[in-house]
Amino acid sequence: MLGISAVAAPTLAKEPRHSPAVRAQQQGHSQHLRPQRGRASFYSNRFHGRRMANGQRFNRHSNAAASRTLPLGTRARVKNLENGRTAMVVIQDRGPRTRSRVLDVSPRTATQLGIREQGTALVEIVPLAVPRGGRGSGAG
Repeated sequence: MLGISAVAAPTLAKEPRHSPAVRAQQQGHSQHLRPQRGRASFYSNRFHGRRMANGQRFNRHSNAAASRTLPLGTRARVKNLENGRTAMVVIQDRGPRTRSRVLDVSPRTATQLGIREQGTALVEIVPLAVPRGGRGSGAG
């Protein structure tokens, strides 16, 4: 008679123990961990000093970004898939308003990613740290 040990469980791809995905899953934020791909654009300089969704004022020289789906306070790595450049951002605002885009970044980050000239680029967003509660801090 065959025992239960004869039934094999499906094998899952193992992530390194200290990868951002594993760390956030352990904190219960798996729904926000999936890398996203889409077009990113950048804030106009005219938004400098205006309040963002988290209550802070936008600084065009910061690494602030806007996402409709990632929780405020999320730290993420953004990679320009057209040229391979990467930058770190913090989700501090809601947007972009244009539905065909998944992320707005500050002009400084847009320069780091090499998207200032064309205005938009295909990017991959990899969440690295999702705040507890999924809301982030309001003021700072």
